[in-house]
Amino acid sequence: MNKPVRNRNRNRSQFNLRNRLLLVGVGLGLCAVTLVGSAAYIQLVNSDFYQREGEARYLREVPIATSRGMITDRNGEPVAVSTPVASIWANPQELLRAPERIPELAQALGLPVDELTTRLTQKADKEFMYLRRRINPDVAGQVIGLKVPGVFSQREFRRYYPQGEAMAHVLGFTNIDDRGQEGLELAFDEWLRGKPGAKKVIRDRKGAIVESIDLVRAAEPGKDLTLSIDRRIQFLAMRELRNAVVENKAAGGSIVIMDVATGEVLAMANLPTYNPNAIDGATPDTRRNRAVTDLVEPGSTMKPLTIATALQNKVVSANTVVDTNPGYMSLGRYTIRDVPRNNGVLDVTGVITRSSNIGAAKIAAMIPDKTFYESVRAFGYGAAPESGFPGEASGLVPAPGTPGWYGTTKTTMSYGYGLNVTPLQIAQAYAALGNGGQVIQPTFVKGQRNEAQQVVDPEVAREVVRMMETVVTNGGAKQAAILGYHVAGKTGTARKNGPRGYERGHYNLLFAGVVPATAPRFAAVIVVNDPRGAKQYGGLVSAPVFHHVMEGTLRLMDVPPDDIQSWLAAQAAGKVGGNPATHPAVLPVADAADAANPEAEFAAAIPTAPAEVRQ
Repeated sequence: MNKPVRNRNRNRSQFNLRNRLLLVGVGLGLCAVTLVGSAAYIQLVNSDFYQREGEARYLREVPIATSRGMITDRNGEPVAVSTPVASIWANPQELLRAPERIPELAQALGLPVDELTTRLTQKADKEFMYLRRRINPDVAGQVIGLKVPGVFSQREFRRYYPQGEAMAHVLGFTNIDDRGQEGLELAFDEWLRGKPGAKKVIRDRKGAIVESIDLVRAAEPGKDLTLSIDRRIQFLAMRELRNAVVENKAAGGSIVIMDVATGEVLAMANLPTYNPNAIDGATPDTRRNRAVTDLVEPGSTMKPLTIATALQNKVVSANTVVDTNPGYMSLGRYTIRDVPRNNGVLDVTGVITRSSNIGAAKIAAMIPDKTFYESVRAFGYGAAPESGFPGEASGLVPAPGTPGWYGTTKTTMSYGYGLNVTPLQIAQAYAALGNGGQVIQPTFVKGQRNEAQQVVDPEVAREVVRMMETVVTNGGAKQAAILGYHVAGKTGTARKNGPRGYERGHYNLLFAGVVPATAPRFAAVIVVNDPRGAKQYGGLVSAPVFHHVMEGTLRLMDVPPDDIQSWLAAQAAGKVGGNPATHPAVLPVADAADAANPEAEFAAAIPTAPAEVRQ
C-alpha cells in the first residue's frame, strides 16, 4: 500500500529539481545575453565615450615650452635673453603613498620636511602640484635621479638680464610664468611671448611618459625686439648718475638721453634701482621708472620755452631790453626774486644767461594767456609722450579759464613753477629745440619714426639754442662744457612741493641741454632729487653729469668736434694732447672695459638715501 506513495514523492522531487535547473539555466542564459548585448552596445554603439574614458587614463596632451623673444640694444647686444630651466612637480596622491621618501626629496629640493609634507597633504586630492619652479636643469636632474615615486620635471624658460641694474627700469621683468610685468617686457609682452606648443603622450600608471604619440601644435618662439637704447651709453648714464647721487647724498635721480632727429631714446636710468634678476628684494618704489612716471616742476629749464614762445609770436626779439630792476617784484601775496642778485637791465639772451625769474615773468606778460598755454602744450607738456612705455604720466599744465588757472599762473609757469612734467617730457621739448622746432614723440624701438610736429620756426629754435650756449660759456652751467664741442643747455633748481607746500631746503636740481649746439645730435636731461650735500644748484650737481655722459656719448657715436678752436687753445696751453682731426670714436681703454662689463661696476648695491632725506 505504501509503494505508490513513495513513487509519487520521488517523481515530484525529480520534477522540482528539473524546474530548478531549468530556471537556473534560463537565468544564466539571460545574464549571458545581457553581457553580450552590453558588450555589443559598448563596442558598436557607444564606443566613443568609453574610448575617451580609456584614453584619459593613459593618453595625455602636454605643453611644449617656448622661449621668449630676445631683446637687444641698438647694436644687437643682448640685454634680455631666455635661458632653459626646469620645474619639479609631483603627483601628491602617489608621493604620499611613499612617505618614507619625503625627507630625502625635501633635502634635495632644499625645503623643510614639515613644509613639504604640509603642502602635499593640502593637495592630497590632486594629481599635480609644483614643488620647485625654474631651477637649474642639473639640479633638477639630480632630484629626478632619486627616483622618488610621483616626482617629475618639465622644461621651462627663465629671463636673464645681462646688464642687471643698469637697464632695470627700461626693461622691467617677467613673472614666474614668463609674462612681462613692467617696463618694455610688459609693453611688448604679446610680441615677445610666443605661443607654447602641445603634444600627445602616453603615460604609465606612475605618470611617467613612455611614448610620444603625436605633435598637436608646434611651439612658436617669441619675436625678437631691437631697442633704440645703446647699452654703452646706458651704462655711462647710470654710472655718472650714481656718482652724483652718492656724492651729493641725494634721495635719487633720473637721466634721459634722446636722438633729436629721430626721437629715439638712447639711454634712460633712475636711482634707486633694483636687480631684475632677483626681484624678490625689490620694492615698488625701487621698481618705478621715475623718468617716465614721476612729476617734477621744471624750474628754470622752462625759461627757454618761454623765450621761444615770445620769439615765435614776435612780442620780443633777441635784442629786446628787459629791465629786471630792482631784482624782485610783487606777485599777489608773494614776492618773486632773482637769485642770487639783481640782474639790472638785460637783453633776452641775458634773461636766459642769468636765469632771471623777473625777466621771464615780464616777457611772459607780453604773451596772451591762451597763446602761452597752447605753446607749452605744443612742446609736449601736459600730454603723455606716447612712447609706448607703460604708466607714462601726462603731467599737469593748467588751462586758462579752468579752476587751476589763477592770476599768477602764467607768471610762475614762465620760470618753471605751477606745472608738472616728467624728465622724459623735458628731454622731448629740448630735442625739439635742437631739431629745428620739431617735436617728435619719443620711442624705445630702433628705426621707429614718429611724425614730427613743427611747434616753432626753425630760426626761432636755432636762436634759443644759441642763447642757451651762453649758459654754458658765461652762465651757471660751465661744468657742462665739453672740450671741442659747443654745448647749449639750461640749469634748473626747483624747490620740492610737499604735503604742506614748498619745502624749505629741499630741491630737485636739473640740467637739460643739446650737443653739439651748432648741429644738435643729442638732447639730455638730468634730475637729481633732494641732494643733502653742500651743493644746492643744478649747475653744480646736474651739469657735471651732462658733461661726463655726453662727452662719452659723442665719442662712442663718433660725432666730430664742432669747436676746433677751443681744442687747439687747450692743446696750446698743454691741457690736452692729440689731434682733433683724428677724434677718437671709442672711450679710453679703462672706460671701454667698464662699459663692456657693467655687472662688475654694479656689483655693489646702490646706497639708499640717508634717513634725514627720506623724512
